[in-house]
Amino acid sequence: MTVSTVWRRVQRWWLLALVLFVVDWVSKQAVEANLYYGQEITVLPFFDLTLRYNTGAAFSFLAQAGGWQRWFFSVIALAVVIGISWRLVKIANTNRLESLALTFILGGAIGNLYDRLVYGHVVDFIQVHWQQSWYFPAFNVADSAITIGVVLMLIEGFVTKKQEDAKK
Repeated sequence: MTVSTVWRRVQRWWLLALVLFVVDWVSKQAVEANLYYGQEITVLPFFDLTLRYNTGAAFSFLAQAGGWQRWFFSVIALAVVIGISWRLVKIANTNRLESLALTFILGGAIGNLYDRLVYGHVVDFIQVHWQQSWYFPAFNVADSAITIGVVLMLIEGFVTKKQEDAKK
């Protein structure tokens, strides 16, 4: 398979991942330029903008681990980026829903990987809560893209299973 063949197969997916990365990066830059660390701006009764740094993974897992986790999670993210890129080369023209799901995960993984490599932490700024008693951990556009990608993967799995069951 030539490079041009590979590029034709995956260009729309990689371009979408790049758009997701850029939206994530721009949103983080805007928040960092306009909020100080820990500041909360109420947008809706259940939604605030805030500036937080996460040195760990989801839900601040291993955030207090002493610094090694930055490189550990960076290596994992890099492996995810490579694995998804390879998978997209294989399925880009045959399974659009899986390709879309993987592209959202890819864009989010690149966004958070960039933060880890450049800043040593991930910039989070979206805070959802119920009244003042329950707060979901702060997250960002990259986290949202990864979540959407996982949901799309689950949907794709159910659709594929249903189609396979219908053929039996």
